Amino acid sequence: MLFLNENLLIIIFPIAFFLIFLFVWGIIRFVNIRNEKKKLIKKIQQSGYDQYEGEYDDQSETLIAKKDTSGRGSKLLSSFFSSVNTIFIGKKVDDLDVVRGKFLRAGLYQKNIETAFWGAKILFPFLFLVGFTLLRMTVYITLTTYYTAGIVVLGSLLAFYLPDIWLKQITDKRKERVLKALPDCMDLLVVCVEAGMGLDSAIKRVGDELNLSYPDLSGELNLLNLELRAGKQRKAALNNFAMRTGLSETKSLATLIIQTDKFGTSVAVALKVFSESFRTQRFQRAEEKAAKLPVSILFPLLVFIFPVLFVVILGPAAINIFHMFSKM
Repeated sequence: MLFLNENLLIIIFPIAFFLIFLFVWGIIRFVNIRNEKKKLIKKIQQSGYDQYEGEYDDQSETLIAKKDTSGRGSKLLSSFFSSVNTIFIGKKVDDLDVVRGKFLRAGLYQKNIETAFWGAKILFPFLFLVGFTLLRMTVYITLTTYYTAGIVVLGSLLAFYLPDIWLKQITDKRKERVLKALPDCMDLLVVCVEAGMGLDSAIKRVGDELNLSYPDLSGELNLLNLELRAGKQRKAALNNFAMRTGLSETKSLATLIIQTDKFGTSVAVALKVFSESFRTQRFQRAEEKAAKLPVSILFPLLVFIFPVLFVVILGPAAINIFHMFSKM
């Protein structure tokens, strides 16, 4: 009877923890969504217009949907996670407009990527609880209750935040690739504008030229060109471009072009000055990394290289001293 009660406790405890976790998470999400909406309303009231960073109209959503080139397998997986999200939360996530920018900065343009993301965050802890419960009842029978509770809590939290970790990693890698491509992009853009091409035509030409070497930045430039050709205002299209890349450099570039159009100054001169300043900043970042290099290699040097040197240098002397004292 005691064995049955322990097995029943093992089954009930993960389920109860999962339900309580979902309840607390729902409350936190509701508070965060309400705060985001309040900030958004306040920002719109202060600015006086509807174009703000992170918001897309129907036209932009259509252009982004055309960029979805995912395969059939990824679409099926996305649909599966979306179904899980629909079962537990509903047909629509309330803060899709807020979350949308995170996936755009990661280069994910699938239609149901937001709902698939939240479906994965719900499904992974549930799968972990089910799998760990089966292992606890079959393999780890002698595991104490305290260790079981700790593994359940930590494993569920890790499984819940696993999609966030994955999203952050691919976002950071994409930002690095875009940042690496910006100097060449600026040089080509300056050459095209100084040759007499218009800014929109120059953006299209540079996007085509960077297709093979830097596909991430090329895709963003092509999407920017599509928005401009669709009739979107240049200010809004540039702000969307800066939001999708998520870099301070692209935000500065968008602000520079917007101010140039506003005051009627030369675009070629402004882009040339920005390109030179950007290369200076890149050189300074390289110098900063070079200055941090001695500190970075200090730990591997102490752990892996110094012990080997000590063994090679002092080893023979230690052996001779040992033999000398053994003969005495």
